[in-house]
Amino acid sequence: MKHYALVLGMVGLVAAGDRMSARQAINDAQIAAIVVTANQVDIDAGKLAETKGSSQQIKDFGKQMVTDHTGVNKQATDLVTRLKVTPEDNPTAQSLKKGGVDNIKNLNTLSGAAFDKAYIAHEVDYHQAVLDAVDKTLIPGATNADLKALLVKVRQAFQAHLDHAKMVQAAIGK
Repeated sequence: MKHYALVLGMVGLVAAGDRMSARQAINDAQIAAIVVTANQVDIDAGKLAETKGSSQQIKDFGKQMVTDHTGVNKQATDLVTRLKVTPEDNPTAQSLKKGGVDNIKNLNTLSGAAFDKAYIAHEVDYHQAVLDAVDKTLIPGATNADLKALLVKVRQAFQAHLDHAKMVQAAIGK
């Protein structure tokens, strides 16, 4: 039941991004905050999966999320530093952060196969929601060519993560 609440929250994330772009153009500083927050959410969940996962597939997937999303955050941080852009907090970044906190709270109540299933289900839904936000809000809203190029580049990684998460989910059983 908690899983569905998290999914609804992520759908809200995409909707919030759509509302933000309809209300006003999202700026590069807000996009930077969203990218860093989205990656940190997955890093935190991945660290938990590394330690609490009951299957090796979940532990390995969690480790990959930590490694890959840490790398994306480094690229994003290096870029905004070079561009002298300070990430600007915004409702979408706040929604992501709250969803990540809620997910960790939920996962901490689970163990064994229940943890594994909840973690990987969230990863599937989360990566889909992030891809939707990247496609509908972040890439169209980015004005800096380097930032847009980074978003296009990391979109491929998010898609690969989604595909991998779906494979793990199928292997461990929904």
